[in-house]
Amino acid sequence: MLDAVHEVAIYIHRFHNLDLFEQGWYRIKVTMRWEDGEDTFPGIPARVVQYEAPDVAVDNLCKVWMIDDTDNSFSTPPFRIRYARQDVFLSIMISFYLSFGGHEEISSAVILKFELMHCPTSEIGPEFQNSLDSSFVSVHEYRIPPKALLGLHSYCPIYFDSFHAVLVDTSIHISLLRAKNSKPGLKVPSDSRDYVSTYGEDDVASNKAALLKALLAAHDILLKDLRRISEGINQTIDLNGITFNPDVTKSFRFTPQASVEKAAHFASCLTAESFQPLSWDDMLNSFQSVGNQLLYLWNTFLKFHRENKTKIMEFLRNSWAIDRKTECSIWMVCSKVEMPHQYISNGVQGSPLYRGLRGRSSSTRRSTDDPVQEAIMRAEHHRRGIGQMRINNLSLQDMYLFEYPSRAPIIHVEHLASMCRSSSVNSYFSNLEEKGRYVRENGFRAISKLSGSNLLQNDHVLRVVIFVHGFQGHHLDLRLVRNQWLLIDPKIQFLMSESNEDKTSEDFREMGLRLAQEVISFLKKKMDKASRNGSLKDIKLSFVGHSIGNLIIRSALADSIMEPYLRYLYTYVSIAGPHLGYMYSSNTLFNSGMWLLKKFKGPQCIHQLTFTDDLDLENTFIYNLSKMNTLASFRNVILLSSPQDGYVPYHSARIEMCPAASLDFSKQGKVYSEMLNNCLDQLRTGSEHRVIMRCDVNFETSSYKRGFNSLVGRAAHIEFLECDIFVKFILCSFPDLFIY
Repeated sequence: MLDAVHEVAIYIHRFHNLDLFEQGWYRIKVTMRWEDGEDTFPGIPARVVQYEAPDVAVDNLCKVWMIDDTDNSFSTPPFRIRYARQDVFLSIMISFYLSFGGHEEISSAVILKFELMHCPTSEIGPEFQNSLDSSFVSVHEYRIPPKALLGLHSYCPIYFDSFHAVLVDTSIHISLLRAKNSKPGLKVPSDSRDYVSTYGEDDVASNKAALLKALLAAHDILLKDLRRISEGINQTIDLNGITFNPDVTKSFRFTPQASVEKAAHFASCLTAESFQPLSWDDMLNSFQSVGNQLLYLWNTFLKFHRENKTKIMEFLRNSWAIDRKTECSIWMVCSKVEMPHQYISNGVQGSPLYRGLRGRSSSTRRSTDDPVQEAIMRAEHHRRGIGQMRINNLSLQDMYLFEYPSRAPIIHVEHLASMCRSSSVNSYFSNLEEKGRYVRENGFRAISKLSGSNLLQNDHVLRVVIFVHGFQGHHLDLRLVRNQWLLIDPKIQFLMSESNEDKTSEDFREMGLRLAQEVISFLKKKMDKASRNGSLKDIKLSFVGHSIGNLIIRSALADSIMEPYLRYLYTYVSIAGPHLGYMYSSNTLFNSGMWLLKKFKGPQCIHQLTFTDDLDLENTFIYNLSKMNTLASFRNVILLSSPQDGYVPYHSARIEMCPAASLDFSKQGKVYSEMLNNCLDQLRTGSEHRVIMRCDVNFETSSYKRGFNSLVGRAAHIEFLECDIFVKFILCSFPDLFIY
């Protein structure tokens, strides 16, 4: 007789195609179920509201959505995708009903499932509908924690997978409501012995208390969220006159003027025993009163959402971006490391070169310790801790991460700072925390400044990112990194470098010149276009390189034709880059392969990587490259490495000392220390706001198949290209380094 339902309203705003591989017709299918039972009481589609006619060409959209009663699913209207970065505005809200269990605590989560359906045909024919319904291509699931089922308003981005790279702007709105079949005429007399004997007097009282307590909590949550969203988007919502009905609280000595702010306290005091004095009529009246006010609030929100859908979506998206930093901290460990003022050369035998080069964190390390093994053990210890965590907060949980949280990459971030810059690095972190706190308290206006979502103010700044592949690579190798960057800043102009495709065996100087020419040509076209469309105030030029692509980037920056553009350099992301070559490589199998490659094919770049391009080490390419200021002009430098990577020496990717070099007093050791000093000197220079980071990415290797790649240490090197979770962690944790 007293019943309630969870209403889960899903607003699907926009489908943005980042990188779909196939053209054709697409649609999104939505289903909902309890986590503890595949087919037990699934979510039932209850209401569909089309906010407005989609703003697309008629031949790109079928305007018919569908509800399937066989699997209780909702499907959006089909829409045609023809090109990359295409937008389809769907502007549709679907509400699902989930039964309320009536227990004191909601113990089961809800799984929200989005499926991407695809039909490759270009025309709508008789078999179109059946083909589209049966051609499932990808899925993305979210988990709604039990605590969130009483009330939640959250952004819910749908990405699908790397082969179907899209962004579906979606928001989730949840509240507990009185079930519509609860009517005063259906009440049961308070002295009904049959009712009590059937269910038990204690059970009846407990269920009544649990239900009313849940409704009161949902009422309080919804009212607070309405005020928070209203203030956040700077739009007034009329909540005057909404007060807590005194009829509900008269038996608990509350005054008739009790406001709704007391609802939370009242709900926390409700127990089965506290209802003993109430008759069934009083209980039913209280239930009806709370339910009516909650339904009124919910309908007020739905109307307010329809009138301000875009602003609410933007507000929730930016709030979500702030919360993601906290979520990513589960898999990230950050520390600050000071670089010394000067570096001791090992030209004098016995000088402690290795001591202090890794700053404060290395002060207790013995010179015989293996940094690679230490990094692996440290990451595995952290991974075991994650496996023992019980995560049950109020936020939506992306099942890509939370289905098997211990399988996600572990990232150890070191922020490098010289003594003169250590305070700025400290202030950088404190500023991020302060911004996040300010955002939570002051809403939308502060969020826009932090997240960079309000990019209209920066339209006069040309933001360009250059992606450079590695040895024998393809220009699309870094597409996953590009797609993640596009998600946080869709207005960047990007170049997937093709100038050295199929030419990566040549001299680095030649490859660098080709890249420089390609970048300059691209920049001139974008600058001319930006100038024609308005004033061009500034250019921000960023680079992302994988493997030897990083040496190609630095060779290009060292070329004289790039000199006029060095003042525009902003962020540099080095992914497994052999900045110090392959000197002191400890991978025996890989070293043997390199020797054979030089013996029979003799690619010039391999000789340069292994310092065999000249008999005098001080005349080799990489040694001379270290003397050129190729890193000094970047505002931000991020060095990504992996201790599991057997292709690129760990110390070379991190630009740091290694134990073997610290004990080598030959000329080779001297050359290595000079290269290291040259590179680190470039990282130490610059303004106090400059950010230098080393990021250790430790992949979960139990899923690696035993094979050649694992044997030679190539698996982790390639995982940088095939996994985008680590990129998402870094972008979400440090958005200021990528949004400018």
